[in-house]
Amino acid sequence: MGGTGGWLRRPERDGTCPCHGQGASHLSGGPRTGVAQLDAHDPIAEFEAWMAEAAQSEPNDPNAVCLATATPEGRPSARMVLLKDVDPRGFVFYTNLESRKGQELAGNPFAALCFHWKTLARSVRVEGRVEAVSAAEADAYYASRARGSRIGAWASRQSRPLESRFALEKAVAEQTLRFGLGEIPRPPHWSGFRLLPDRMELWRDMPFRLHERRVFHRDGAGWRIEMLYP
Repeated sequence: MGGTGGWLRRPERDGTCPCHGQGASHLSGGPRTGVAQLDAHDPIAEFEAWMAEAAQSEPNDPNAVCLATATPEGRPSARMVLLKDVDPRGFVFYTNLESRKGQELAGNPFAALCFHWKTLARSVRVEGRVEAVSAAEADAYYASRARGSRIGAWASRQSRPLESRFALEKAVAEQTLRFGLGEIPRPPHWSGFRLLPDRMELWRDMPFRLHERRVFHRDGAGWRIEMLYP
């Protein structure tokens, strides 16, 4: 999909979509008769459907997600990022490779994502190994960013100490002067990662905290599903 994926184009809903807090009805989301009927299900496809609904109902940034990483010693850290692509391979986000998350992923290439959409009363958790996106993918996304954001990628020494706001604004001014009206290439220290999911949990709020939890485990080319107690 790249850049703004199809789930950000906000397709119209039909009358059956669960959304917007309509009492208990929005929590049921259609019949669930147990694991058997879901054995062949694709959690990434369902995630995309949920994201399309969130793009209509969330007030801003439906693609905001908490990204958790850890050092090789196992010390975790988490921060919010924006999901920029999703396809059957996995979930893509971009960053300064010299940032804390970039350094942690270089030393320990596993991560977890957690999406939460309050308007839908749903959440998705994703876990797996990460890999670098291709240079062509990173170049294409970088070229789609606003010019000021491309300048910022050169000016910001992400996650490192900043002596003052003035120092950042000075760096932005210097990079703006450097590139003038010309092209702004992607910095060598700026690229993306793709999280390759081997475990996904799709969670839906249900009455009396008896929430629905469906967990999908990667099993060869497909998925094995189980349900968990809330």
